[in-house]
Amino acid sequence: MKISIIIPVLNEEQNVAPLAQQVYDALKNSEYNFETVIVDDGSTDNTAEEVLKIKGKNVVLIELRKNYGQSAALKAGIDYATGDYIATLDGDLQNDPADILRMMDVIKEKRCDVVTGIRQKRQDGMILRKVPSKIANKIVRKVSKTNIIDNGCAIKVFKADIAKEIKLYGEMHRFIAISAINEGAKVEQIPVNHRARLAGESKYGLGRTFKVISDLILMRFASKYASRPMHLLGSIGVKAVFIGIVILMYLLVLKIMGDDIWGRPIIFVGIIFLFGGFQIITTGITMDLLMRTHYESQDKKVYKIRNTELADK
Repeated sequence: MKISIIIPVLNEEQNVAPLAQQVYDALKNSEYNFETVIVDDGSTDNTAEEVLKIKGKNVVLIELRKNYGQSAALKAGIDYATGDYIATLDGDLQNDPADILRMMDVIKEKRCDVVTGIRQKRQDGMILRKVPSKIANKIVRKVSKTNIIDNGCAIKVFKADIAKEIKLYGEMHRFIAISAINEGAKVEQIPVNHRARLAGESKYGLGRTFKVISDLILMRFASKYASRPMHLLGSIGVKAVFIGIVILMYLLVLKIMGDDIWGRPIIFVGIIFLFGGFQIITTGITMDLLMRTHYESQDKKVYKIRNTELADK
């Protein structure tokens, strides 16, 4: 069996060679064949040149034309990968490649599809990294209805077919384990080592918070309502129409009783709820028809089979 190790990097010229060596040392005596796929996400330093200097370590360089972001870089590596299993690492040397073999053991023992790490004794700043990370992970667990403890941990191992099915865009690499769960994958979590960054600068900061939140909202909608948007939009639209009808009926009763209702703000509220509700319902119908076209025109199935196996063999 073969493992493809995908490492997206951006301006990590001092780290790529030591990291490739660590991956090689961790896997060279294992039972697995392996390749290390380093994806240069538009670096402006000598990262690509340093990768090309690496000899005899089963390293492949994918050089993107510009900086597309970590999700796109990760997807490029996954699409290229030829292994039966796909492992992901950050390019900053903070992940320990030795954890990959432990994760492979868990995949075989637990018969799962994905193993993701939980960073132990994080070597990051408390205020700008650890505290926001804990808060964010708690919010993500609440919104996504999953139990992934450390979504920010980059070291993961996937069965290749699961990894290649996952759609990655925006900042969705942070939710890749959750996306796997939404695809029907069985996910396990184990503690992993975490090390301090020795060279280069972190690419993460509080500035990404709003991007992550918007992608989280999109992921929640996609996971729960992508194949049945009318269930969400229809219920919202019906409630809005009902509220609008109640308000306008109330105003009609007042009018019949002789009150002057023109110019009251509530009449505009009623109209907005009524017509806004109808608009939401029609949008839901349109999206539902589009989803049916999506599945039927491409002969896509609305289910995915994890495994077919003869029990008595």
